[in-house]
Amino acid sequence: MTLTYETVDVFTETPFGGNPLAVVFGGEHLTTERMQAIAVEFAYSETTFVLPPKDPANTAQVRIFTPTREVPFAGHPNVGTATVVARRGTLFGRPVADAVRFEEGAGLVPISILSEGGTPVGAQLTVPQPFQRGAEVPAADIAACLGLSESAIRIDRHPPIGGTVGLEFILVELADRAALEAARPIRAEFESRLATRPVYDIHCYLRTGDEDEVDVRTRMFAPLDDIDEDPATGSANGALLGLLAELDGPADGMMALRIAQGVEMGRPSLLLGEVDRAGGATTAIRVGGRCVAMMRGELVMP
Repeated sequence: MTLTYETVDVFTETPFGGNPLAVVFGGEHLTTERMQAIAVEFAYSETTFVLPPKDPANTAQVRIFTPTREVPFAGHPNVGTATVVARRGTLFGRPVADAVRFEEGAGLVPISILSEGGTPVGAQLTVPQPFQRGAEVPAADIAACLGLSESAIRIDRHPPIGGTVGLEFILVELADRAALEAARPIRAEFESRLATRPVYDIHCYLRTGDEDEVDVRTRMFAPLDDIDEDPATGSANGALLGLLAELDGPADGMMALRIAQGVEMGRPSLLLGEVDRAGGATTAIRVGGRCVAMMRGELVMP
């Protein structure tokens, strides 16, 4: 069996920036175990498998794997996969429109293709589930996991708290840029303090000043998923957008934020977030960005 694949760097305009993604085609007959093995072989934070949709009204079924597990939803895999599919022009014998719909574990994910001069350059997804808060986590546990003092964790606006729009993360506000830059994942602390919790990936953020070109800086640490740090995490930033909209968003209208991630690891990424609000409630969360094509090839399976 021979499968084709393409890789892209997501949430960037620059090769070797952003978050790498492998997109695999032709895997309809693969077992879940074999898909997981392929994801381990690529060793990216995620690998996707594009399969025929269960409902012909949709574009495709997309399965997403980290090096350790299948996940029901993730941001950069959707943005990257949609861009790759759009650049191909056809999928399963049908033309690809300027909007696609992917069937995933978390639900149906609608995605708009971003084009320039008729060429797809990126995509913008709408998250599949409303933002929901999860359990609070002691600031002392977060500080220990990130090698920081407890004073580096801000708790005046919210404590470290779970948040999800399809995949849950612990959302943590940091005190200053020094704390953001100093944070590092300490696996032993993750294992002792977070491993038994339903969510153990930490997404920390800093709201920036007017002198910055972005509104928010973020870092995401997931050592228990064999991802010490992720360069760009659409699902985590989608959850963060939901939280920030509750804290800072307008009662009505749209809140737009430019989010930078991956700076500290040398893979700078830019995510464009939008939140629609009506009557003091969030009605939609969107995350988008650009993608750069990197590699194409074949997987020869026994």
